[in-house]
Amino acid sequence: MSKLFQNYKRAAIEFVKAQGNYLFDADGKKYLDFSTGIGVTNLGFHPQVKKALEAQAERIWHSPNLYQNSLQEEVAEKLIGNRDYLAFFCNSGAEANEAAIKIARKATGKQEIITFKDSFHGRTFGSMSATGQDKIKEGFGEGVPHFHYAVFNDLDSVKKLVNAQTAAVMLELVQGESGVLPAKQDFVTALVDYCQENDLLLIIDEVQTGMGRTGKLYSFEHYGIEPDIFTLAKGLANGVPVGAMLAKAQLGSAFGPGSHGSTFGGNKLAMAASSAVLDIMTQAGFLEQAWENGNYLQDQLKKALANNLKVTQVRGLGYMIGIETTANLADLVQAARDKGLIVLTAGTNVIRLLPPLTLTKEELDQGLTILKEVFA
Repeated sequence: MSKLFQNYKRAAIEFVKAQGNYLFDADGKKYLDFSTGIGVTNLGFHPQVKKALEAQAERIWHSPNLYQNSLQEEVAEKLIGNRDYLAFFCNSGAEANEAAIKIARKATGKQEIITFKDSFHGRTFGSMSATGQDKIKEGFGEGVPHFHYAVFNDLDSVKKLVNAQTAAVMLELVQGESGVLPAKQDFVTALVDYCQENDLLLIIDEVQTGMGRTGKLYSFEHYGIEPDIFTLAKGLANGVPVGAMLAKAQLGSAFGPGSHGSTFGGNKLAMAASSAVLDIMTQAGFLEQAWENGNYLQDQLKKALANNLKVTQVRGLGYMIGIETTANLADLVQAARDKGLIVLTAGTNVIRLLPPLTLTKEELDQGLTILKEVFA
């Protein structure tokens, strides 16, 4: 009898070892990982990240935010580059989104925030209230007020919700949890213009789409925009718990001393791993290769599944891919596991692929072969 809450539906597999892009279970079976721990180990189990963690653990692994932290400064500089942002570090995507909500309200003096139906921003009360899915909120009573939900890719639905107390619009550029649904370029461009014209802050949730997942460091780079606020987590430290909220420097006064904090946020281990991750991802050609490989995987899947009557669409951006299907998702996931491939689901009818950015051509083709067999 388990002593754990049963809030997770766990498969009867325990991974006890990892090497590169492969996982090994307690029986020694080897699996190619096309899930990256739900978009976390974006670099696989990379030796450079392991080395950075080991080296930092030899020195010091925790120091409170009452003192200077040069590693936080180092990671912030790598994340920001030549953009004009400031960074706050926490421990998860939900915490990063909480920080984004708080700074948007405090900086504007307004409370209303528009998010989107079918969005997912986390499971704390603030981030859950921002989430546009009723099933996430069932049984928890009243959420945080002043959130309103527009229709994704529909600017008119946003305009209908804006009033004098609207502080910000918050969105994912690819809705991951609801089915891997990319935002349309014309919608994003028009939304940015509308926000600027009406003095609304634009918050981009990059928790799943960031850190190279879509073939660029941030998915907003694909759309040629620069949000007022954006959030990161998942792949930032490649498996070490971390989150980050970045906001335009002009909003900095809203987060003065005592306004917000985190005991563990930006700890030395997480920052050492994050710094190593960014060093790898910003190497010349790395993200370009990931973009090329992600497109190759998506194109090959479209060709292979074009005549499959149980596949309605293959879609995505970079290495974030959804296969919409009428087949039973649980059966497909189990069939893939049986053949040594780990995949995810999203929404009610989508197989979600979040492979490592470090896949070799041979590993890509291995995964493709298994997916073809599973869907056949």
